[in-house]
Amino acid sequence: MFKISFIGQDGSTIDASAEDGQSVMSAAVNSGVDAIIAECGGACACGTCHCYIDEGWLDRLSPPDDFEEAMIECVSNPTPQSRLSCQIRMSPALDGLVVHLPPSQY
Repeated sequence: MFKISFIGQDGSTIDASAEDGQSVMSAAVNSGVDAIIAECGGACACGTCHCYIDEGWLDRLSPPDDFEEAMIECVSNPTPQSRLSCQIRMSPALDGLVVHLPPSQY
């Protein structure tokens, strides 16, 4: 199992566990991270799993593909650290990943 730390807008942290190959979105939903809505269930079709990857972890991720980049353009407050958590799969290289949550929009 791998660890992911989700940092809320208020600075609170939710630590989650994820298996190898599990999406960050799935780990968030399973751990009760309310800011990750995941309306499309991981199909990269809605942007409700938008998150910000901590700058120290960006170089460990594959860059977003064209489809993910197009969806990120539709989310509120995108930044260079924006990713869709459904498109990030956990691996040993991501153990300890730090994810910042966007402001609640719902």
